[in-house]
Amino acid sequence: MNEKVLETLEYGKIKEQLAKYLTTDRGREIVHNLRPSSSFEAVNQRLEQTSDGADIVRLKGEIPIPKLTEISPYMKRLRIENASLSGTELSHITKLLRVVQVVTEFFHDLEDEEVHLKSVPAIINRLTLMPEVTKRMVASVDDDGRILDGASSELRSIRRTIVATQSNIRSKMGKFIKGSDAKYLSEPIITVRDGRFVLPIKSEYKQRFGGIIHDQSASGQTLYVEPSNVVEMNNQLRRDQLAERAEVRRILGELTDLIRPHRDELLANMDLVGQLDFVNAKAKFVHATGSVLPKVSKENIINLRKARHPLIPKDKVVANDIEIGDKYNTIIVTGPNTGGKTITIKTVGLLQLMGQSGLFITANEDSQIGVFDNVFADIGDEQSIEANLSTFSSHMDNIITILKQISSKSLVLLDELGAGTDPKEGAALAMAIIDAFHKVGCELIATTHYPELKAFAYNRPGIINASMEFDVDTLRPTYRFLLGIPGQSNALNIASKLGMSKDIIDQTRSFTDTENQDINNMIEELTTQTKRAHDEADELGGQLKDATKLHNELQDKFTKYENQKDRLTEQAKEKANQVVEEAKKKADQIIDDLHKKQAQIGKVAVKENELIDAKGALNKLETAPNLTKNKVLKKEKAKHDFHPGDDVLVKSYGQQGTLLRKDKNHTWDVQIGILKMQIEESDLEKSKPAKQDKSQYQAHVSRTHSAGMSPTLDLRGHRYEEAMTEVDRYIDSALLAGYPSVTIIHGKGTGALRKGVTEYLKRNPRVKSFGYSAPNAGGDGSTVVKLK
Repeated sequence: MNEKVLETLEYGKIKEQLAKYLTTDRGREIVHNLRPSSSFEAVNQRLEQTSDGADIVRLKGEIPIPKLTEISPYMKRLRIENASLSGTELSHITKLLRVVQVVTEFFHDLEDEEVHLKSVPAIINRLTLMPEVTKRMVASVDDDGRILDGASSELRSIRRTIVATQSNIRSKMGKFIKGSDAKYLSEPIITVRDGRFVLPIKSEYKQRFGGIIHDQSASGQTLYVEPSNVVEMNNQLRRDQLAERAEVRRILGELTDLIRPHRDELLANMDLVGQLDFVNAKAKFVHATGSVLPKVSKENIINLRKARHPLIPKDKVVANDIEIGDKYNTIIVTGPNTGGKTITIKTVGLLQLMGQSGLFITANEDSQIGVFDNVFADIGDEQSIEANLSTFSSHMDNIITILKQISSKSLVLLDELGAGTDPKEGAALAMAIIDAFHKVGCELIATTHYPELKAFAYNRPGIINASMEFDVDTLRPTYRFLLGIPGQSNALNIASKLGMSKDIIDQTRSFTDTENQDINNMIEELTTQTKRAHDEADELGGQLKDATKLHNELQDKFTKYENQKDRLTEQAKEKANQVVEEAKKKADQIIDDLHKKQAQIGKVAVKENELIDAKGALNKLETAPNLTKNKVLKKEKAKHDFHPGDDVLVKSYGQQGTLLRKDKNHTWDVQIGILKMQIEESDLEKSKPAKQDKSQYQAHVSRTHSAGMSPTLDLRGHRYEEAMTEVDRYIDSALLAGYPSVTIIHGKGTGALRKGVTEYLKRNPRVKSFGYSAPNAGGDGSTVVKLK
């Protein structure tokens, strides 16, 4: 691939963007040397690697590769027999060894998760694991190049001695700082000079401490003195430090000799990790730019769908469909300046270079590229003052060079072909040049101003016109590429829109020959029709995309439903059987309890609230089916439109009652016979008053009821004496009214009223039995009294 086209199409800026995502020096070297390939197999392999990387980024974030420094200079030094590497150099090698281990484990995990990759595993399989060397290096060198204590037992022992000695020196010198001698110090600190611990002493007291003077301040007011009582300890510390330095040198030599035999494996690993870093960078670039994997055509058929220039922000660039290489291999793009012609051909060339480099392209799915042996471009004004070349001469020089190098498998991009000379000669020359390229069989996209080339392209097989759309109403280009339509002359329309008089416009038209006017009218009509077709295609494409997405979602859900239907049915049957079994057990338990109570009826009276509770428990075993939106549901809703005074059925008890008033939290006060209870609204249902079966009262004596007598006495808020009088009067009235039972509400409070009522009921011979109300009807806050 010629270097000039890489510069012309700004290929280097794409590599700069890639470099932002790299973490290794070798990865940067790979990108620096990156060039498009002309091998079909190599291009496909590169694209497969990028596809693998994109899948890894999508699933796992990225391949775990930290910053790595190039190690090849260190490997060259290892060829010298006695050469020894520094701690920093060894730390870089250690980091590489650790990365190889981590990356290998990372891809083993991907295999376990059945993530299928095409090309990257081949790189992983070439990595050389050195577990013993890695273990030794990791235990000996940290990331900063410091030799760790674990490098040898001797080094660990020496460093322990150094720490102990330093601690003793500080302890001994600390007495000077905290004691009476502190006033002779410039500062109460212990510092170091020439590797020895010293004290900052005021110069006038230098004789007070004795010892050795190691330094003085710039002003001379402070002397840094090593007290005589720590001189020997400092000497010992120095000996230990020298021993440590010697041991570190020995370990560095030992570690160097350890990796020396593995120079080739380390260099190979460095290169492979750099390739993985490059794969990471390409995948991140895909994510950042919204690029897609292109198809690769052996026949060099380019079919770019909604292609956009990768260096222009996505929200500002206009995407275009561009095809070449199938029905035609030459496109002539006509139209005015600043209409987007140059950017369009640059987009085609740059995306082609990116694809042949193994990069995804900024276009829509199903886009296709070729594999050209070379891409040539003559774009822009390359006038050279030094070479005394005009713009025209410069373009001709480039075109002549290109003609000498092209083949039938080349792609050529020419901007403003024939410009810079006499229009008639320039147009004729442009047609001759296009014919020359066309005969070779290469693919050519050329832009021009000359109207003569519109008819030329129309009459030549394999050559097609194209243009950039221009909005006459706004007098601005739309940057939309129109294939098959030559550029329209808009000079008269623009002049008219800007306010030029009609007379001048008409006179101008009269000067223009009829053939040109007919051509312009034809182009205008074609442009309008094509624009309408594009707009309708875009709209239909959007609708098709939405419909396809919906269809796929529905298909997925239907497939899941089909797969789960039998399993869910079996689960439902199992669950239903469990519910039935549990219901049977509970029902049997309730019935047994009722039988026991009935057997004891001669001995102990069964309380009415106990019977109601038992019947309610049985009713609760029934599970109501879910109702769909139908007439039955409407009737059910009407049954739950409650108002005070309505007759209702309490479903859980199976009893009729009357609504008294609505409380908070969707509950109602309901009168059930002689009982007043609080019931959840969901447990109520509107109904007609139940007709009582006379047979169930045959064993009872009929009594006359008082219409003004309430079956409930509320004593809350009454004084004790007043309440007892009220109870006595109420029981007499209830007996006269013929009530079989009544309820006395005394509340819980301190319990005084409850105790007084209980004692009164025990003494009254007309009371058959009494007991507290059911828990959901007040509990021990009220008492149900049965009368004789």
